[in-house]
Amino acid sequence: MNYWTQSTKNIWVAAHRGWCSKYPENTMEAFRAAVELGVDQIELDVRVTRDGELVIIHDATVDRTTNGTGKVCDKLLSELKALDAGSHKGEEFKGAQIPTFREFMEYIKDHPTMTVDIELKEYPTPGREELAYEVCDRILAMVDEYGFTDRVVINSFSGKLNEYVNDKYGKKYRQHVFYPISHLGSVTRDPYAYAYCCCMFRTTYCEINMPEKMEFDRMAARGVQPWAGASVRDEAGVDMAIANGATLITCNNPDVILSLLREKGYHK
Repeated sequence: MNYWTQSTKNIWVAAHRGWCSKYPENTMEAFRAAVELGVDQIELDVRVTRDGELVIIHDATVDRTTNGTGKVCDKLLSELKALDAGSHKGEEFKGAQIPTFREFMEYIKDHPTMTVDIELKEYPTPGREELAYEVCDRILAMVDEYGFTDRVVINSFSGKLNEYVNDKYGKKYRQHVFYPISHLGSVTRDPYAYAYCCCMFRTTYCEINMPEKMEFDRMAARGVQPWAGASVRDEAGVDMAIANGATLITCNNPDVILSLLREKGYHK
């Protein structure tokens, strides 16, 4: 089955860390709400605990998104599960937890057309190379276990980790990289030669962080799907994504972006 039907005429919507404008990011509450809304893809981040559990959280520490402090990698899963990951977003979310990757996969397996963008957050930095590769392999093994091999894109800001995935697995998994290439740190070869899709950013920051159409066209000409990043949040951003030739928009407010795309005839 071909799950990947996005195009410049059918622009997909990916919920960045779930529906994170309304719900606490990277929680099951945010993921369920986004799926029920009708998004095409869920984007999430995976890290590892001190006791080797795969958990979904963006930051290296728990400080910003929970009532706790300290590094994720220094904590046991039981310690992370005891934290409140919802109250910072509103009292109605009090008690929301940091989910495990398996919890998410158990939920999403029952949604047969949903795709998932998995960001690998454990980088092969000095002294952590072996751990980063092991975590990557374990994530991909779980993807296979749940039958999602053809329904995920694997995403990392580490050029070294992207190359590891490509070297070990070839084209088995779709890979999501970034433009400009400076976002990927150290690389030994052209990431756009093996990428399935690329999140497109400007070389210098602006409010709608999206490069000009010619850069989208260059990426598409190489056979790489050009995607717009999470700075798209209103009609101006949607119009720019349409004009530039984006085939997917990653966003924090999928309710607004879906509505705008449907009104304009760009989401089926």
